[in-house]
Amino acid sequence: MSISRQIKAFILRKLTSKKSHNFDIHKAENVLFLRYDRIGDMVITTPVFREIKLVYPHIKITVIASTANQDVLTNNPYVDNIITNHKNNLLSDLSSLLKLRKQKFDVCIEFDHSVIPHAIIRLKVIKPKKVISVKKDGRYGVDGSELLLYDFYTEKPSNAHFRDIWLATLKPFGVKAKSNVYDLFITDTQQKQAQNFIKQYSSKFLVGINLEGAVKGKKIKFSELWQICQGLHKANNNIQVIILTTPGNLQSIYEKVTESSLDYVVTSYKTDTILDAAALISQLDLIITPDTSIVHIASAFNKPIVTIHENNQDSYQLFAPTSDINKTVFSPKKDTLEGYDVQKVIEYANQFINKDLT
Repeated sequence: MSISRQIKAFILRKLTSKKSHNFDIHKAENVLFLRYDRIGDMVITTPVFREIKLVYPHIKITVIASTANQDVLTNNPYVDNIITNHKNNLLSDLSSLLKLRKQKFDVCIEFDHSVIPHAIIRLKVIKPKKVISVKKDGRYGVDGSELLLYDFYTEKPSNAHFRDIWLATLKPFGVKAKSNVYDLFITDTQQKQAQNFIKQYSSKFLVGINLEGAVKGKKIKFSELWQICQGLHKANNNIQVIILTTPGNLQSIYEKVTESSLDYVVTSYKTDTILDAAALISQLDLIITPDTSIVHIASAFNKPIVTIHENNQDSYQLFAPTSDINKTVFSPKKDTLEGYDVQKVIEYANQFINKDLT
């Protein structure tokens, strides 16, 4: 082992050391969850908050969320407090972390299955009595069992979906999940906005197409979009395609759609929050999307989905769509969607459309 690796291993052991607390986790009164990352991760985690609250309704639940994913928890009756943190700016979060420390949390659940330094530092500042996490392999030659900061590890089976892996972090509480469906709580105003928008297409089969993926390089190109739209319309001219997009991209996509002169393709209205987008998705008949949060939002409403995923079976297993009706087209490459079979996307989508219309 190199000197550098030995030093890092030493620091990691020291950083994750702590005094043992003789505390019965079943008597917890407040629980903190660390989930300050992406929108899709938060959607997949929502069953955890519900299932623990149903068994322990007295427990006060606080979630550390990110600016990106905090809106997923808006109106969620199972979450008492939401604290915003920034993964790459620990200094700016120090004040909120110190306030959390004063609350003297009984338990903290950290969902990362890897050794994450910024999560460890947050846990050290907050100082909960007990910490639960997903089993970690370790880092710098330090085995996960040597990280004394963590009191309970739950398993991460190779064939499991992340929703069930994260639900398993409730096992130390003796909680057996009765349901693993996702929770999104849309307001009446958001629902009415979506319903008013689709009234103009009341006789149509509504196909929502999301272009953007979770990371750069994983998106549907406009040349591919037009192929998909034309392929769907050729098979059934009673469709209406609605392009789902973020507020920042709405104008540029609107211009592209206008230039296409495809009268059966429109852009969505401006969705300012992720729940605005969720309200619209809840009204659609089929979703086509790369691997991103839209997959999980559509799954929350059990919508038929055609997803496009890079050729990475491990990632797919963890983040696969959970709708009863879904198909996935894999690209030939492990880290990009480039080269995926557009005709296969059209074929799968048309199967769902024709089944619904016949």
